[in-house]
Amino acid sequence: MVDIVISVAAEVAKCLVGPITRPLRYLVNYRHNITDLNKQIERLDLARDRLQIPVDAANGQGDEIFRDVQEWLTYAEGIIRRRDDFNEHERKASKSCFYLKSRYQLSKQAKNLAEDIALKIQQAQNFDGVSHRPRLPPPPFISSASFKDYEAFQSRESTFNQIMEALRNEDMRMIGVWGMGGAGKTTLVKQVAQQVAQQEKENKLFDEVVMASNITQTPNIAEIQGKIASRLGLKFDAEEDRAGRLRERLKREEKILVILDDIWGKLDLREIGIPYGDDHKGCKVLLTSRDHQVLSKDMRTQKEFHLKHLRDDEAWDLFKKTAGDSVEKPELRPIAVDVAKKCDGLPVAIVTIANALKDEMVGVWENALEELRRSAPTNIRGVSKDVYSCLELSYNHLKGAEVKSLFLLCALLGDGDISMDRLLQHAMGLNLFEGFYSWTKATNKLITLVQNLKDSSLLLEGEDGDNHRYSSLCFDENENTFVRMHDVVRDVARSIASKDPHRFVVREAVGSQEAVDLRGWQGTNECKNCTRISLICRNMDELPQGLVCPQLEFFLLNSSNDDPYLKIPDAFFQDTKQLRILDLSKVSLTPSPSSLGFLSNLQTLRLNQCQIQDITVIGELKKLQVLSWQGPTL
Repeated sequence: MVDIVISVAAEVAKCLVGPITRPLRYLVNYRHNITDLNKQIERLDLARDRLQIPVDAANGQGDEIFRDVQEWLTYAEGIIRRRDDFNEHERKASKSCFYLKSRYQLSKQAKNLAEDIALKIQQAQNFDGVSHRPRLPPPPFISSASFKDYEAFQSRESTFNQIMEALRNEDMRMIGVWGMGGAGKTTLVKQVAQQVAQQEKENKLFDEVVMASNITQTPNIAEIQGKIASRLGLKFDAEEDRAGRLRERLKREEKILVILDDIWGKLDLREIGIPYGDDHKGCKVLLTSRDHQVLSKDMRTQKEFHLKHLRDDEAWDLFKKTAGDSVEKPELRPIAVDVAKKCDGLPVAIVTIANALKDEMVGVWENALEELRRSAPTNIRGVSKDVYSCLELSYNHLKGAEVKSLFLLCALLGDGDISMDRLLQHAMGLNLFEGFYSWTKATNKLITLVQNLKDSSLLLEGEDGDNHRYSSLCFDENENTFVRMHDVVRDVARSIASKDPHRFVVREAVGSQEAVDLRGWQGTNECKNCTRISLICRNMDELPQGLVCPQLEFFLLNSSNDDPYLKIPDAFFQDTKQLRILDLSKVSLTPSPSSLGFLSNLQTLRLNQCQIQDITVIGELKKLQVLSWQGPTL
């Protein structure tokens, strides 16, 4: 019996040891726990200060702070503010009548809080970045008022519905839309993007939609990656694996639609960083092209949709809406109907020519129809002869040499958005605005001419969200300070510019063989007689040793080389002494070509992401009025 009592007592004692020793431990370690808490708060304060530095920098760039980072900072601020209150409680507790009870409670709180703070400090050390670029709205419809009712065309609705049905099909991973240039492919896929983005959460096909437009005949992979990344709020470091970073970012989205607009040949999606097929079954790709075989054979799309011309009644409705009800007058209607038919049912041609002839007299309409019938257009891949004739007529109907010169200048400045600042600098350098010598007056003149071109549907509002983070020097930053050309309008403009009397040349050079071809071309009469050259280089090792262009006034060189940069030979500018505008992107001027010193007439120099070692040669350019310098490096 005694043994049983002893055994029971022993078990009871074991049960009591824990509850008794824990409070005792808090009392015994009271000073240690209070001291440790203060040390952890000091460490938290230091960690907060370190984290605040990149957060402040990100806020200054307009980035958005990750929610977990913001919550961490809020937590840290709260703890640091409570430090004095906690120490005050500790001081009062030592004077309290319930001294042991207060010490026990404070010691327990201090230990638990110190452990929690230690975990938070560890969390701060594991943050992978603190911010992201703001999410941009889904790609909008073409902003031109002439295209607002585009989706109402019945011939487009069926194609739109078929595309949406294909995107709902789980077995469809890549589909394409093809059709003549100016048919409205870009507008259609933007409508798809808009529809997907506006779906209710429970019916949402995709969590995210990203789009890259103007892929061009010589794709710049870095530009495509940049356009997609900007939509996702992803920033690249200069030396990192861009494709790998983009791939991992896209994989974070369970369901994502990637739209690549206006492709001209095979694109390696993995080189861009687009996960596809088994690599990411939730990623679907929508492509557009002028060429059906580019989609079906080069890209191996699973289904292609042909965007045909508008029906005659749809084309006439759009033409009448743009030109105005005056086309229904008995004396004008037969002529207007024939003019509309020459637009070949393509919206871009319908809108531009209707705007060009709007409110004109019958005789002007008759003359325009005769010009369209007699036109001998240049062949451009994917552009019908009728569309070429319509756009050329719209150009011819522009009122004044200044607006025509500005239109052709826009065609030389690349395939994407063009900043108004850049347009102004080039226009001033070429003296396009005769008699306007102050920046204020020239700015107002440019705004007027650009609006004229927009009203004629020959220029559109810029749409690249990433570029719109750029701060304009001369224009209201609250307004859209970028413009762009429809790809068909741009192609026709370049064709017009290549003819006499302009003699402008736009060349896209890809690979080392093109460098050999350039050397041969620079000795031709075409090169010697040209007045403006726009040269886009991709993956080239070298340039010709020199340009023999005694009449050259404008030279733009845009290279996509990252490492090494395309190098400018020392004597490259020796025979271009009439040059007034020099616009260089991603080229190496190390050492600075001595032939720069020959450019005694140079008025505008733009250096974008160029490497330069010695800037003293710039000081020798006595007539230089505009120097624009962006990015690296000295």
